[in-house]
Amino acid sequence: MNHAFARRLAALVLASLSFGLCAQDLPWPKEFYFEPDTDVARPLELYPGSDDATVERLLQARRGGRRNANLATAQLAHLSYVAGRTDTGAALYQEAKQRPDTARQRDALHWNHGWDLYRSGDVAGALEQWRIAGAERLRGPAWLPPTLALGLWQLDRRDDAIRWYAAAVRTEPTLWTSPDLVRLLPDWTDEDRAVLARVAEAWKLAPPPWP
Repeated sequence: MNHAFARRLAALVLASLSFGLCAQDLPWPKEFYFEPDTDVARPLELYPGSDDATVERLLQARRGGRRNANLATAQLAHLSYVAGRTDTGAALYQEAKQRPDTARQRDALHWNHGWDLYRSGDVAGALEQWRIAGAERLRGPAWLPPTLALGLWQLDRRDDAIRWYAAAVRTEPTLWTSPDLVRLLPDWTDEDRAVLARVAEAWKLAPPPWP
């Protein structure tokens, strides 16, 4: 995406929107997290790609106000983060969250925003988005324990990270006791998998009791 389109994305946000993150404490982990949650834990993408032509199509879809306008807004938010326009991305995510097409899309918006915040260096903000996306739902999403463990470890909240990793082990002990993280988390970076591997090793040394 060139600089002209990056500036156009920034210009989309004409009014100052409130998109501050009010962090809240994470709830205590549940015993199990079995829900696949594939409708939430996935990129929000209307059109594949990130080149100028794709951005133009997304801008047109957003302006058109049709069924896919909110999805276009979410993808533009992500591309704004990729371009380093974090304020624009945050405002576009906030706009999309105000009118989600479905409750599942609302959760997916928080999941995606969390990852964009994480990749931009705002780990605390990412944890808050992931909390909203999954930590307070009645059915536990499978992505939540390892994802929160990653973020908590990065914030040096080691005991909390191990406690959340333990929830993944309780849920699927054959997968997470000695995890093949490349297979389990193919979309994660090598660096993030290495961080979670350190969490797994710390869990092995001192697995927390349940409850």
